[in-house]
Amino acid sequence: MATLVVDENVIKVLPSVKEIVSVSKSGESAWARASRIDVLHEDNSKESYFMKVSRGHHGLEALKGEYESTSEIYAITPDFCPKPIAYGTFETDKDSHFYICKFYEFTDGLPNPKMFCANLAKLHSSHTSPTGKFGFHVVTYNGDLPQDNTWETRAGPSAELDELLQPFYDNVIPRLLRPLETSGNTIQPSLVHGDLWCGNAAITDEDTEEGIVFDPSSFWGHNEYELGNWRPERNKFTRKYFNAYHSHIPKSAPEDDYDDRNALYAMRFNLNAATLFPTQKVYLDMVIDEMRRLIQKFPDGYTGHSPRADILAHQRANAMAVSQNAKVQQYAGDVDGTSALPSRQGQPISAEINL
Repeated sequence: MATLVVDENVIKVLPSVKEIVSVSKSGESAWARASRIDVLHEDNSKESYFMKVSRGHHGLEALKGEYESTSEIYAITPDFCPKPIAYGTFETDKDSHFYICKFYEFTDGLPNPKMFCANLAKLHSSHTSPTGKFGFHVVTYNGDLPQDNTWETRAGPSAELDELLQPFYDNVIPRLLRPLETSGNTIQPSLVHGDLWCGNAAITDEDTEEGIVFDPSSFWGHNEYELGNWRPERNKFTRKYFNAYHSHIPKSAPEDDYDDRNALYAMRFNLNAATLFPTQKVYLDMVIDEMRRLIQKFPDGYTGHSPRADILAHQRANAMAVSQNAKVQQYAGDVDGTSALPSRQGQPISAEINL
């Protein structure tokens, strides 16, 4: 195992180091250099740490964002992420920066859905934003892209995308997000991991399949945003994970919009992938296809959404059912079990994925 020199500022943030036993490469990252540091402490105990190194202003900003994100997650669910140690700048190279956390040995596969989603639900529900608002106190990064918790600028021109942006912003987004906090509905800011795809989760105990999450780009937002990253086919968090998660936290009201909200949130991650990997046209194609579907479904935007009308229609349907049942009982003596609700024959069949 190759031994490397460890910068003095790194040694300073590690607790009571007696000896650096070894340093080795650990994992792959397109945006940073990752290492494992094995140390002997003053009490002769041994410990391993994970160190990520990046350069420049954006490198420091990204590592600070990861440290702050992991610290927030660790404060709520300490068994669900690596213990963060510190971030800082090398003594010997002021343009090189580091982030350090506890090192974990990973095994292949994905964590057990029930335990994993129980921890995720605890993260989303056991804390509130310190300001009561949506956002985060530092910049965080998805890959090497800064995240300011608003819609990201797309990379590269697309006439087709330009054509769709205005009706999408004006109609689809308000139609799907405003009902979350109108008509008596409300949501509270939850701490989200922010980039929770299958590559940022791992099993730490092969027997129990217990897992942890890492590489966060956190902020305080709608908890369902987290699940948008599970929708794309490239992800391995299947419907079992959706079901396990919602056994702890129910779908936000209105539930009828759930699948389309999930599609909206998934587009955020596909746009990010399209920007990170501009030569892979499939990501942008997925975004455009989904935008077209939602624009066609909600041509009138939020102004065409009438919760009051929905309630009245539901009440009329119930009244009709009661009336029809009464007639059946009057003339036939009993209800034969056939539904008295109005038939759905002739209505369009939904092609949505109801998660």
